[in-house]
Amino acid sequence: MTASNLTGTADRYLSFDRDQWAALRASTPLTLDEADLESLRGINERIDLDEVAAVYLPLTRLLNLYVAATQNLHKASAAFLGTLAPKVPYVIGVAGSVAVGKSTFARILQALLARWPDHPTVELVTTDGFLYPNAVLDERGIMNRKGFPESYDTRRLLQFLREVKSGNAEVAAPVYSHVVYDIVPDDHVIVHQPDILILEGLNVLQVGALTENTAITEFVSDYFDFSIYVDAAEADIEEFYVQRFLTLCDTVFQNPDSFFQHYAHLSRDEAIQTARFIWREINGKNLRENIEPTKHRAGLLLHKTRDHRVTGVKLRRL
Repeated sequence: MTASNLTGTADRYLSFDRDQWAALRASTPLTLDEADLESLRGINERIDLDEVAAVYLPLTRLLNLYVAATQNLHKASAAFLGTLAPKVPYVIGVAGSVAVGKSTFARILQALLARWPDHPTVELVTTDGFLYPNAVLDERGIMNRKGFPESYDTRRLLQFLREVKSGNAEVAAPVYSHVVYDIVPDDHVIVHQPDILILEGLNVLQVGALTENTAITEFVSDYFDFSIYVDAAEADIEEFYVQRFLTLCDTVFQNPDSFFQHYAHLSRDEAIQTARFIWREINGKNLRENIEPTKHRAGLLLHKTRDHRVTGVKLRRL
């Protein structure tokens, strides 16, 4: 057994160090090259092909096996019922903090999974599109809590997932612009019955607080076949955020249409102070209160260190 069980049979996860996990790649081929990776990297992400081979390839091998098993289960159920097996997408949820690298992770995962012969159609949707428009957030007085659970149109997100899992031929998701920091009116991305759907977002594992007076019976994660949490120490994520903010000041924030254009001309010290203030008052608070508490609901946890490399993996026991 290549996994180390750190806390005995009570541990819900099998724990792997980097080398143990990398060995599970087996003969899975590396189907990305440096040019592909360059197009998929996020701002300040220093991921290389060695990281892809050691971390992503074992994961895509595992997911390929899971997808095949799930498809066979659908076929078995259809045979029992005497019906045709519907094409139901395998849904993967990807969660984690702002700036932890989950968007880059999701894009690379999508590219690799799409190169497996049995599931060429892999769609990626982010939950940013399901944020309420700024006008609604302003009206409700929660503009400074964008990214917190209450800032999302969860009903609309659940409806989207319900239609995807029902096998609808076309399902529309709203589009968010990080330049104007708002939903793009009348713009949608259309999902066409993919083999795999990756849903990436801050709070996709959130279930909220259930009490006797609540009527919540459905959660986003109910529609997941598998879920992944990208983890790192908060101090490291804060540094990721600060460095990303500095880069944005020199790039995206320079765009005249940018919602954050007023940050473009900050001095370096002012930009660092601003980034740390935003982290302390918004993103760090959201991480501690809402995001990190959900990580042990994930099927797989990836732990990153300050150099962005994954050093440990935990896989939930079946």
